[in-house]
Amino acid sequence: MEVLDITVTADAWSSLAGNVFVPHSEEEYRRIVTLLDQLIDEVGEDEDHPLASLMEVLGVLVEDYETKHVPELVSES
Repeated sequence: MEVLDITVTADAWSSLAGNVFVPHSEEEYRRIVTLLDQLIDEVGEDEDHPLASLMEVLGVLVEDYETKHVPELVSES
């Protein structure tokens, strides 16, 4: 297992933290969705793209927010 260099990670994270975060409000959710949409346009289906894992992480954050905060559409029978 590779040892994480905290100093290098902190430097890299400081440039990302304003865009990659757990959304706690509707505004933050919309910001994450906008970034995710941009990544989808850039990455597409290319699993080897350098940003593919970031796209996946943002997708998980969006899905988690929606599960907790967006009511399911009730289908009328």
